[in-house]
Amino acid sequence: MTTAPTASASSTGRRRIGRWRVVDIVVAAVLGVATGLIFVLWNSVGYAWFSVMDALTPGFGGLAVGIWLLGGVLGGLIIRKPGAALFVELLAATVSMLLGSQWAIETVYAGIAQGLGAELVFLLFAYRRFGLPVAMLAGVGAAIGAYVLELFTSGNLAKSAEFLAIYLGCIAVSGAVLAGVVGWLLTRALAATGVLDRFASGRSRSR
Repeated sequence: MTTAPTASASSTGRRRIGRWRVVDIVVAAVLGVATGLIFVLWNSVGYAWFSVMDALTPGFGGLAVGIWLLGGVLGGLIIRKPGAALFVELLAATVSMLLGSQWAIETVYAGIAQGLGAELVFLLFAYRRFGLPVAMLAGVGAAIGAYVLELFTSGNLAKSAEFLAIYLGCIAVSGAVLAGVVGWLLTRALAATGVLDRFASGRSRSR
């Protein structure tokens, strides 16, 4: 007799996690556009950093990649719904492409790969945990997505094992820090202003 209400509550909880509201869509779209504008700036600054680091030691350029992974982490942390990480990262990449990214359509492919990488981490935790460790793991997941895609789109598959190992380590660190930690801090900063009060990410700021 006592199991039915528990099962019902669990089912209701799963529906709430999966159901997108109008406000979720609107905020996710705003996040995607805003992050896309950040990408546009980083396309110059970040690529210059990437080139300098890669010239010093091939593979070290991966340390500059993390900002391009930010959308998926922010989407997952703020919206907390299935698909949010992929949606925000993909929209951000699309905005970057439309505003003149030097990588053209490959920017969108990167958005899909990176968004899926972050999305899988949030899925792993059943969209119920959103602390700093999960944010950092989502950044690493996005980095691995980028790394796998670049094996083919950037010709990295033909490069040396040493380069691939260094690049993987650097891009993972960059994803954890520049996407994971920065995304988590930005989410907390936004929550502190009260603009996220309609989201669990905003209501949890006082816990």
